[in-house]
Amino acid sequence: MEANTRSTGRLPAAFLTPGSSSFMDFLSHHSPDMLPGKRSLPPLQGAIEAPHGTTIVAVTFPGGVVLAGDRRATMGNMIAQRDIEKVFPADEYSAVGIAGTAGLAVEMVKLFQLELEHFEKVEGAQLSLEGKANRLSTMIRSNLAMAMQGLAVVPLFAGWDVDRERGRIFSYDVTGGRSEELGYASTGSGSIFARGAMKKLYHEELTEQQATTLVIQALYDAADDDSATGGPDVARRIYPIVTVITEDGFRRLTDDESSEIARAILERRLSQPDGPRAALL
Repeated sequence: MEANTRSTGRLPAAFLTPGSSSFMDFLSHHSPDMLPGKRSLPPLQGAIEAPHGTTIVAVTFPGGVVLAGDRRATMGNMIAQRDIEKVFPADEYSAVGIAGTAGLAVEMVKLFQLELEHFEKVEGAQLSLEGKANRLSTMIRSNLAMAMQGLAVVPLFAGWDVDRERGRIFSYDVTGGRSEELGYASTGSGSIFARGAMKKLYHEELTEQQATTLVIQALYDAADDDSATGGPDVARRIYPIVTVITEDGFRRLTDDESSEIARAILERRLSQPDGPRAALL
């Protein structure tokens, strides 16, 4: 950026020159040091201890998609935070759940939100859901150098596809590889256990209420077997963050709504500790 523009009160020429509708492209050309993946890193000396977000789950239902996450962040074998937020709105019709290095993941989400807002302002229209998923894929790929040093970010992206009129889920790997998941998906340390729960309980005709209950059931099962995943904490009134995205847009369940579902699940598990059982046939 040109320093002499500060004395004249004018915007730098970079802000006035027509270019790409991508905010990331703008930064990469004019201030690449501000992009997370472009920062120079010191040589790796031993393991880096940083808080990590753990389990994120998503489930589709006929009217939309539910994205939820537990509230625990871990650092090695320690609980770093009990009430971290891991699910964020990306824009009006999509959301991101983060797993991996918490600090980098939150920074990536903020940049992703800005990327979508910038595109909409420049182009006068929103990106398609597929386009949003591709933009996030590019951002994850730019973090590969960090991932190679143990600071990976592996989010789950979900939203309402305005063109196809249905909810969709996208998962990623550390290289930015993108896959669309049908029905349900999970990521993070407890994802194997959460996915097992969803596999047995999911069906295509879920109602919104059933879908929100299902994701909390899945997070409960993940917390039961994975020490890095936090279950509902009634004593501290800390419950999973549950979001719903439909044709009406993004909505986050209130603490009262989440606690009502969580308490009903806990009450039922007094007699069935392993949770609801699926039919054998």
